[in-house]
Amino acid sequence: MRLQALRNVRSLRGLVSEVLVKIVTLFLVGMAVLAMFGKLRFPGQKQLQSKKCANCGRFKFGKGPCPCRKDMG
Repeated sequence: MRLQALRNVRSLRGLVSEVLVKIVTLFLVGMAVLAMFGKLRFPGQKQLQSKKCANCGRFKFGKGPCPCRKDMG
């Protein structure tokens, strides 16, 4: 009886470790896929770069000047 319970615990540990390895593997594969998509250039990227201030690099909102230009004048 006791020997059978010990075998069940050992097999359960094996199953748990297999599941953990699968979860970690799937997580790493998912992160690799996201990294590949992150390197792609998406449409509209050029427009976003043109919306930045040439001096400080902040994004400009609206039609007014950048806050760094307001401080100068």
